[in-house]
Amino acid sequence: MHPILFKIGPITIRSYGFMVALAFFVGFSLLYREAQRRNFHANKILDLEFLILISGIIGARALHVLVNLDFYGENWLNVFFIWHGGLAFYGGLILAILASWLFILKKGLPLWETADFIIPYITLGQSIGRIGCFLNGCCFGKEGHPTQLYASIALLGIFVILKIVQEKHISSGFTFGLYLALYSVQRFFIDFLRADTPRYALNLTVSQIISVVLFAIAIFVFNFRTRLGGKRARGRIKI
Repeated sequence: MHPILFKIGPITIRSYGFMVALAFFVGFSLLYREAQRRNFHANKILDLEFLILISGIIGARALHVLVNLDFYGENWLNVFFIWHGGLAFYGGLILAILASWLFILKKGLPLWETADFIIPYITLGQSIGRIGCFLNGCCFGKEGHPTQLYASIALLGIFVILKIVQEKHISSGFTFGLYLALYSVQRFFIDFLRADTPRYALNLTVSQIISVVLFAIAIFVFNFRTRLGGKRARGRIKI
């Protein structure tokens, strides 16, 4: 563990906060540059990035606190100390998707095309952020298993896969659905090696239960968007 990167006088730079900030900076910088390069609503994408940042952090912290109410009930001020660690990604994902969906509808962006466009860079940011978990010592695994690094490597691989698929221009929504499927699978299995989270029904963590639901949603997205794409190609419907 290396929770503190360095100190400058009274200022302490923590590895977790630094890596989370780096994750957002790298992911969103690359996303914005790609939006400019492809002329894909760059200004709106910039606004969407800010919304994802705020809603993602709030949602991730909220789920972490809910799962660890016993601790925060007695130490409620620690709810605000997010630089110490404690962001449950699924909470951030759910709230960010909700907020992004409302933003996309309001701004008139193409829903599925926008989701496909941004999701690889969210994945890259996750990969970087997991290194912060490793340095901080949170999200730890059972003895001998650096689960944070397992997740980081898996997410980097998913990023590469999503970028390759994105370039093939498969039916809109496919890249986003593939992310949901791949992320939920890796999270489900890596959580068996985690030693930091409580377990509930069938000895599963909250994240594993959400992963099962998310995988089912991914199958629905694949089925729905593939069929819809096929109908569009045959000219049966217009959207």
